[in-house]
Amino acid sequence: MMFTMATIYICKAQLTDLSVIMKIIDTAKLLLKQDGSPQWQDGQPSQDTFKQDIKNGNCYLLIFNDKIAGTATLLQENDPHYTKIDGNWAANVPYATIHRIALSSDFRGQHLSDFFMSNLISLAFSNGFRDIRIDTHQLNKRMQHLIAKQGFEYRGIISVSPGKNGLRRAYELQLR
Repeated sequence: MMFTMATIYICKAQLTDLSVIMKIIDTAKLLLKQDGSPQWQDGQPSQDTFKQDIKNGNCYLLIFNDKIAGTATLLQENDPHYTKIDGNWAANVPYATIHRIALSSDFRGQHLSDFFMSNLISLAFSNGFRDIRIDTHQLNKRMQHLIAKQGFEYRGIISVSPGKNGLRRAYELQLR
């Protein structure tokens, strides 16, 4: 009996992928709403945000057996939202940031988010970053679980927009 492994990798998104990306984001927004989280319920992230991410070369896709299974943004410059933190970062060095990560509902339950995060971390590492940051809403327990599984450490609270719903739990992963 022969065992066939799935082909899983990441690649940069193209503008032609935008409709699939937005379908993934729309279902993620619905899941967050069902979970009781206000995250992504204010129109953000928008299609324009993803267009800009793609144009800047920061939007990546998770490919599973030739199908788009997820999307994420890997920023490789400092994020202005991370300048002020109610807490502290472990390191004051250049860092990469993972944002807007979402998995297609067609692929939920297959632990593909673990592969996606690992690939994004590896990409950041190969580009010279030894410090990776990420944030999520207090009520986004799914993302908090994924972040913890990847070895990120909680660092404090940042703000991405005015008001209580703009507060985010910030995490950092330091690599050797």
